[in-house]
Amino acid sequence: MSTAIGVTFGAYFVILALLGYVAWRRTSDLEDYVLGGRRMGAAVTALSAGASDMSGWLLLGLPGAIFVSGLAESWIVLGLVLGAYLNWRVVAPRLRAFTVAAQQSVTLPEFLSRRLAEDSHAIRVTTTVLIIGFFAIYTAAGLVAGAKLFTLVLGIDYRTALWCGVAVVMAYTALGGFLAVSWTDFFQALLMLCALVAVPLLAWQHSGDQPIESTRLAMTTGVSGLGIVSLLAWGLGYFGQPHILARFMAIRSPALIPRARRIGMAWMIVSSTGAVAVGLIGYQWTLATGFVLSDPETIFIALSQTLLSPWTAGIVLAAILAAVMSTVDSQLLVASTALVEDVVRPAASIVDETQLIWLSRGAVVTIAVLAGVLASDPSNQVLDLVGYAWAGLGASLGPAILAALYWRRASSAGVVAGMCAGAVVVVGWRQLEGGLFDLYEMVPGVLAATSVIALTSLLHPPGPEPVSRYDSYRKAYHTACRNP
Repeated sequence: MSTAIGVTFGAYFVILALLGYVAWRRTSDLEDYVLGGRRMGAAVTALSAGASDMSGWLLLGLPGAIFVSGLAESWIVLGLVLGAYLNWRVVAPRLRAFTVAAQQSVTLPEFLSRRLAEDSHAIRVTTTVLIIGFFAIYTAAGLVAGAKLFTLVLGIDYRTALWCGVAVVMAYTALGGFLAVSWTDFFQALLMLCALVAVPLLAWQHSGDQPIESTRLAMTTGVSGLGIVSLLAWGLGYFGQPHILARFMAIRSPALIPRARRIGMAWMIVSSTGAVAVGLIGYQWTLATGFVLSDPETIFIALSQTLLSPWTAGIVLAAILAAVMSTVDSQLLVASTALVEDVVRPAASIVDETQLIWLSRGAVVTIAVLAGVLASDPSNQVLDLVGYAWAGLGASLGPAILAALYWRRASSAGVVAGMCAGAVVVVGWRQLEGGLFDLYEMVPGVLAATSVIALTSLLHPPGPEPVSRYDSYRKAYHTACRNP
């Protein structure tokens, strides 16, 4: 490791520590710790949502997939862009207004429970179990990406690199809470954007005059209709990602959401295009230079270390680490908060805010260690792990969130049954292969959850209270939109 890269990484960690400390000083109650007091501006909301969404997948998984298969893998980008836009349009405004109207709900399990007037805690427990279960896998994917980076850059073994990453992200997330996570993610999103614009341009200059093979530019080469549907279906997952939805809940006003949407979508389109270019041009660069790449997911790292000066490379490599941490910190915070707020607090009847904050910090540490254990296998592929967790959350929680926001006749029995059905189908479908079972598990999972929610809600309709709450929440939403 060069001195320049070491100093750059050190400066990056100092910035994270300072942001975490300032956020810690400004955290006084549970709403501050979980949602930053619902006072986030449009830019911080947009870029922190984008950074926590894309993670190490954007700088490692996606370029690696394009490197191997060409533009045929870019269908996933189209699906994600469409899904993210619909999430901002369809979910964000209502979720912000509905969660405030629902007695200032700070977690998704709490909101669903109050919206559906459910007293048995079945919704809270089911939602929390699903969040923790799939987030453990998702967080493990981020830690795998971070460990790969540490291993290549710092020259240390995989497991040492893994636990270094766990320690860093665990520290500032546990102390600073949502403010620390949002501020660091905003800063990290800017780093990621700069890196994804600069690196492919430099790679193009050094890739020679050899034209790109037409087969690598064709979006249908080597991919079936089923494969295209599977890649596009990634966009369905946005409606059920708690770490992204938390940003919508924390924005200062629903009136700021259109501005945040424009900022967020612009960042996403430019960054995703840069990631695709890294994989496509990086492949040409390896042909021109004879560079041997052992792991396609490290093409961005290889380009940065080879083409850039040590100081610039250090900044770009810090951007990769930023991409990883921006998702891991958000997931740790959401999972730990759900565990404490929706399981521990009701069971133990805890009302002291300070005690709840410290319990949440302890939960961050516990879940981080669990994710570290799951990530201990260095052969794990980032894209595979992300795909599994993304489908699990999207299929189990997405239809439930949409039903709570848009269907006044949704019942608690229907939502619980639908969440379970979506999760079971995703897990079961993933174990099968061949023919129709090659379809991404998101599709059958979403179809199963939606069908079960509708059927069960019709068979076991809600009482007057959930319907009345929906009407009052919708009225609050329209009032908030008219009076920002």
